[in-house]
Amino acid sequence: MGCKSCTTGGCGTKTATGAVGGCKNNGACGTGGCNKMNVFDWLSNMETPSTRRYDAAVEVKFKGGRKEYYRNPHQIDLTTGDYVVCEMQTGYHIGCVSLQGELVRLQMLKKNIPFSDDLKVIHRVASQKDLEKHEQAIARDLTTMYRTREVVKELKLNMKLSDVEYQSDNTKATFYYSSDERVDFRELIKILAAEFKIRVEMRQISLRQEAGRLGGIGSCGRELCCSTWLTDFKNITTSAARYQNLSLNPSKLSGQCGRLKCCLNYELETYVDALRDIPQVEKPLETQKGRASLQKTDIFRRIMWFGYSTESTWYPLPIARVMEIQELNKKGIIPESFDLLEPMAERKETAKGLSSLNSDLEKLDKKFSDRSDRKKKRKKKKPSAGGGEPTASNGRPENGKA
Repeated sequence: MGCKSCTTGGCGTKTATGAVGGCKNNGACGTGGCNKMNVFDWLSNMETPSTRRYDAAVEVKFKGGRKEYYRNPHQIDLTTGDYVVCEMQTGYHIGCVSLQGELVRLQMLKKNIPFSDDLKVIHRVASQKDLEKHEQAIARDLTTMYRTREVVKELKLNMKLSDVEYQSDNTKATFYYSSDERVDFRELIKILAAEFKIRVEMRQISLRQEAGRLGGIGSCGRELCCSTWLTDFKNITTSAARYQNLSLNPSKLSGQCGRLKCCLNYELETYVDALRDIPQVEKPLETQKGRASLQKTDIFRRIMWFGYSTESTWYPLPIARVMEIQELNKKGIIPESFDLLEPMAERKETAKGLSSLNSDLEKLDKKFSDRSDRKKKRKKKKPSAGGGEPTASNGRPENGKA
């Protein structure tokens, strides 16, 4: 919620000397607790007619980013950021108005929350005395959590206590814990109620919710999605990683909560749409060189990489070429290689036909060459008119004598 929920105590609260208290970050909490689950109201500067303004309910945010909807029966003029005293099952609690106006009605419709008398009401705007009491309650959170962890260790309970939230009237505290099995904490409740003089509520949360309450920095370098804006945790399976050709390495696919990262689902639909046109390679491709197995697929470039078991080189093939080779293998035809899809037998027949055609041409050339040689020999053997020695065409003796 706002700065009042900071565990260091009121980031934006000015002391008597005028200095800013808490983490001294001038209203923007540096510990990550104040601005958790913030929502920017785009309609805050737009004035609506007073007769049509929706002020029957408002959204109130508490520690850890928890948000609830409350009725405003007294028609209090509220704005985002106001601290209000809210009704609880026992006593009251102080929260920060995170959303008001028409957006509240739309959010309630989206989350199927009916507007009825079952909704708790807002009593009034928090006064300075209420805020001081609220800060005192916040100051008890850490000390109570440390002491409770010691008691849990003494009782040897298989549970992990992650957070404690005191109610603003100091009459009740909610203990958030996570566990893989059912925990019998009846003895723990008796000890805590007797030691802290409060009503104790034990609330079990999932590991994802625990990471959202504690916060942290993800492997992407940004603050965790579950602690900033993500509220609905959907089921995430390893098939999401397989569709995206990610390495099934648990250390890389797991978040700080120990479960699969929520961001695996962000681009899953895009990958599923792109995979519809990519053929499934259930067995290796058959070529004359050997059996080639699929190594990886570049989904968006539409290229599939194959490799032989005897080689370490991978060969990129477009999807169209892979489908052609699959069709040939189904017909029992084994291509010579990825580039030459024509089978070896057909290539031999083609080569044989070309060789026979070339032999005919050679015979024809030899025939004409023999004829020309015969004509030349006849010219050389023809005697001269004077009965002397045969002469060349220039009139000189053939032996070169004058």
